[in-house]
Amino acid sequence: MGASGGIGSALVRRLAEEGWTVIGVARDPAAITANPVQRVQADVADEASVGRAVEELADAPGSIGLWIYAIGDIASSRVDDMAVEDWNRIVSANLTGAYLAAKHSLSLLTEDAHMFFLGAVSERLRLPGLAAYASAKAGLEALAEVLRKEQRKRRVSVVRPKAVATAIWDKVPFSMPRGALQPEDVADRVIAAYDEGHTGVLDL
Repeated sequence: MGASGGIGSALVRRLAEEGWTVIGVARDPAAITANPVQRVQADVADEASVGRAVEELADAPGSIGLWIYAIGDIASSRVDDMAVEDWNRIVSANLTGAYLAAKHSLSLLTEDAHMFFLGAVSERLRLPGLAAYASAKAGLEALAEVLRKEQRKRRVSVVRPKAVATAIWDKVPFSMPRGALQPEDVADRVIAAYDEGHTGVLDL
């Protein structure tokens, strides 16, 4: 999920190049610039929408061996200035949406499927203005750890890249750090982690 974003698009391209049959899920499937075999619409802020997306794929239960949640959003606003709507939007994209996507997708996964969540080095993000984003990414790691214990036959990884050169930097008043990863770098590391049988937290 998140196939229209910078990292998501790179993942779709790389996986297709590796010979995977790729299903791209996005809020606006028309915005998926890569070429997955199938495009599916889902808004992770809406549980009914996530459920409908899974129903669209339910003709092949237990057939997905690699599942990736690459959706995220960010905003910079101090706690005393942040509107609750903005807080909810950031937490929804980064955390609640991950829970909904995982909850509804589990029936589609193979018994030994590998689930990836795109996180961030949350302890380095505890900066003025990033309360919602840092809290959500920290919560994502807790969610993944619990899911790993509940789904013991499946691997669950949280990928924590340092800065990645995507459009997300247009939403914050910070300069993109020098040496930022390219989305393709993240995609390559995810595929390598799958091949290596990784589980747990992966810092890039």
